[in-house]
Amino acid sequence: MKIEIRAKKKFGQHFLVDIEIAEKIANSLSYSNYDRILEVGPGTGVLTQFLMKKSAELHAIELDNESIPVLQSKFPEISNRLYNEDLLKWNEPQIFKENKFALIGNYPYNISTQILFWMLSRRSQIPEMVGMFQKEVGVRISSEPGNKNYGITSVLTQAYYDVEYLFSVGPESFNPPPRVQSGVIRLKKKSTEPKIEYDILKLIVKTAFNQRRKTLRNALKSLNFVTNKVLDTVSGQRAEQLSVDQFISLSQSFKNVI
Repeated sequence: MKIEIRAKKKFGQHFLVDIEIAEKIANSLSYSNYDRILEVGPGTGVLTQFLMKKSAELHAIELDNESIPVLQSKFPEISNRLYNEDLLKWNEPQIFKENKFALIGNYPYNISTQILFWMLSRRSQIPEMVGMFQKEVGVRISSEPGNKNYGITSVLTQAYYDVEYLFSVGPESFNPPPRVQSGVIRLKKKSTEPKIEYDILKLIVKTAFNQRRKTLRNALKSLNFVTNKVLDTVSGQRAEQLSVDQFISLSQSFKNVI
């Protein structure tokens, strides 16, 4: 008997039904420098079927209880690597705490930015990510300085990953169709990390963009940092005008002065 899975609004579910798009997403990973993949929110398994054919060992995490028996029936080979958990609260197995893995999925749009930050906090283990986002989020992550979409997620992601906006996906590729366009992006970890604590960089970037209409001289005033040459060179600019490298330099100059 075929079990129908209902898309649930509380989970932000829009099931991908376009087979060609699913295969294209699965083929967007390089499958190099890691032996495992973690699929987030497999739902009905449309993307899963193509990931199963790859050489990397597939694991999947799914919050929806209704999807679990369907996935177990379709893909018995991964039944012991299928986690009925909330990714953001997941106490991941030791294998994911010690080994590199790729992240992939048609991410629930209501938590997609949180998934991005989850990835950044584990960036030493995640050399690559491919994901379906709401298009405006994907554009924001890949935006360059001077663009109105350029913001916190742009800077923090691009500080550690090379970002590519791969392609857009229309509402007709989902059931139920979302009211927005979607976009697939790929992140590949940079060979070297900036020499700055992530939390310090995050603090500077968030403070600057939370008052993006103000010049940095005023936007960063609340941090009580001493004036220095790096700040002097950009103090008259606004957050969206600074490059990722400039934010890194600014953060490096402040890291011991709080």
